[in-house]
Amino acid sequence: MSIIDCDIHPSMASPAALYPWLPARWREHWGEYGTRLRQGLSSSLPYPRMTPAACRLDAAPPRGGPAGSDLDYMRSTHLDPLGIEMGVLQPLGALNHQRNLEFATALCSAANDWQREEWCAREPRLRASIVLPQDDPAACAREIARRAQDKAFLQISLSPRTEQPLGRKQHWPIFQAAVACDLPIGIHVIGYGYHAFTGGGWPSFYFEEYVSNVQAFQAVLTSLVMEGVFEAFPTLRVTLIEGGLAWVPALCWRLDRAWARMRSELPQVKRPPSEYIRQQVWFTTQPIEEPERPGDLVPLLELVGWDRVLFSTDYPHWDQDDPRYAFKVQLPPGRREQIMAGNARALYRL
Repeated sequence: MSIIDCDIHPSMASPAALYPWLPARWREHWGEYGTRLRQGLSSSLPYPRMTPAACRLDAAPPRGGPAGSDLDYMRSTHLDPLGIEMGVLQPLGALNHQRNLEFATALCSAANDWQREEWCAREPRLRASIVLPQDDPAACAREIARRAQDKAFLQISLSPRTEQPLGRKQHWPIFQAAVACDLPIGIHVIGYGYHAFTGGGWPSFYFEEYVSNVQAFQAVLTSLVMEGVFEAFPTLRVTLIEGGLAWVPALCWRLDRAWARMRSELPQVKRPPSEYIRQQVWFTTQPIEEPERPGDLVPLLELVGWDRVLFSTDYPHWDQDDPRYAFKVQLPPGRREQIMAGNARALYRL
């Protein structure tokens, strides 16, 4: 069965990995001053770790370096044994979360060159995501235009944790550029945010942080719909990556009901919110929900939409989904193939 993995995380062996594409000014800046992140006083990952960098121990390359930093090892432990036809790279880290926006712009541009040269050029099965300094929408639009014609890039990468809700008009130049270039936007969970990770404040436990990703995605999706992004950009395609999908039907029901009663406040939302979500938003499987009764997964996927679901592993993280065991239930004929590869072909115009 063909598999298109929509979420693979490459890692830099060290900051020096970006030096070949980083101007001398910013190499010196990085070495002398380090980074200054949105999340004040942070010197570690914002996401608590069960294993180093939230990765599987067996994903660490034998030759050294962090998990996901060795292409040969990724080939031998992931791409080859699982028969991955294509993998979409999703770099993580602090590159696009710098308070110094010029530095962030330089880091993101270097990261895009690094993906292209060190990964995609060496492995034809891999495609890259355009990393952006999303607090500077004008710089984002320029970087999108610069990369859009390069077939190594399949999507635009954004974080859900922004100073202002992502649907606000200050971010619209990003969506306009995405539509002009016909590239989907992939919004990946986590990131260094300005605010607490949950609606109730800073969590006490790893468990709380882990499950709070759903809250972030619900907020982002609500913002995009209610601020009128999908109405203004009807061809915009958005993927929510690594946030599951069991919450999607209930959110759609709640939004539709509230919109029907209070739509006078939202003249920019001309249709029921669920219609925008059903037509313009996709969701990756990982971490796939595993109900106590496996058969409950089938009606859930039906409600979300069989054509809205993309397969992802989240390699090399500890909660990675293996395609051989991701669905513990018999899916209707043709649906497994659709989720594993067919939907991604349609989304990415392959």
